[in-house]
Amino acid sequence: MYNDYDGLSFNQHLQLTEEQIRRRHQQRMFMRRNAELLQQELEIEAELLEENPELAQVIHELNTLEIQAGQQGLRGAVQGKSSPKSRSLWSGFFPGS
Repeated sequence: MYNDYDGLSFNQHLQLTEEQIRRRHQQRMFMRRNAELLQQELEIEAELLEENPELAQVIHELNTLEIQAGQQGLRGAVQGKSSPKSRSLWSGFFPGS
C-alpha cells in the first residue's frame, strides 16, 4: 500500500490526483473564457467611447466625482465622523452597483 501516512491506497490517491487535475483544468478553462470575455468587453467599450466622445467625457466626470466622494468619506472616517454609507454615483445609472 502506498501513502500509508494518509490512509489512502495507491488507487485512491491516483483517483484523487486525477480529480484535482480535472478541477484545475476546468478552472483554467473558466479563467481563459473569462479573460476572452473581458477582452471582448474592453474592445467594445473602447469602440463605443471612440465613437461617442461625449459619453467618454460623462464617464470621466462621474468617475472623478466618485473618487472625490470616496476621498471625502475616507477623510471623514479618519477624522472619526460617522455618516451613513453613501450610495455610489453609478447606482443611479446601474441599480445594484
